[in-house]
Amino acid sequence: MNRSLFVVLCLSLALFGCKAKELVDKAAISKDLKNRGTTDLMKEVANDEYNAPADGRLTDAQVQMYLKVREHEKKIAQVARDEMKKHAEEAKGKEKSIGGFMEGMKALGSAADFLTADIRAAKDLGYNTQEYLWVKQQILAASTAQMAEQFTAAMSQNFDKAYDDAKKAYEEAKDEQTKKLYADVLAGYDKSRQEMKAQQNEDPAVGYNRQLLGKYENALNAFAHEMSKYEEKPGQAAEAVAKIPKAGQ
Repeated sequence: MNRSLFVVLCLSLALFGCKAKELVDKAAISKDLKNRGTTDLMKEVANDEYNAPADGRLTDAQVQMYLKVREHEKKIAQVARDEMKKHAEEAKGKEKSIGGFMEGMKALGSAADFLTADIRAAKDLGYNTQEYLWVKQQILAASTAQMAEQFTAAMSQNFDKAYDDAKKAYEEAKDEQTKKLYADVLAGYDKSRQEMKAQQNEDPAVGYNRQLLGKYENALNAFAHEMSKYEEKPGQAAEAVAKIPKAGQ
């Protein structure tokens, strides 16, 4: 057999195998959603307990747990979202019929499955759901802190330029009235700067968790992933996060 043809054949078989596995995964998830609804899931979750550490700090194992749950959550959320759209389409125009009502109820059930996809993923992987929810909260806090820091750094840079321009204008002013005007502007800037510095005091636990998360990925990815569940086109959330202003831009 021609070597090139052999390579193409192997690649085709590999791609077919991946696609087949994906279809099997989706079918298994769909079956589980039908057999174990959100109410059943919540009953299981109610049995989990977790005492969070007083210092609020994550461990490597907890970050790894979050990342594993997140990967499985993507698959569940996609299946639930597809089924929600399917039921909503089938109910359209039939709202007054029993069949339309039933499809509408199924759409609501799929919406509940979509919103609890991460909890279901944690349960599927054998994790304590209460611990997972605490870990997720800490990671999102670290992620949004990273985003806030980038906003603040960019804003601070623009603020410094405006302050320097006002100071130069004050020094070049020829009359007392203009000098007083710029003096008031500078006083306002000084007050705002002090308020900005006061707001920059980060919770030690958030700072620690942000550094720990940074060992595995950009801290902003957690926020982007959370938003990606609601995007219409893949990549929209990541693109939006990438546009968050940074100092120097």
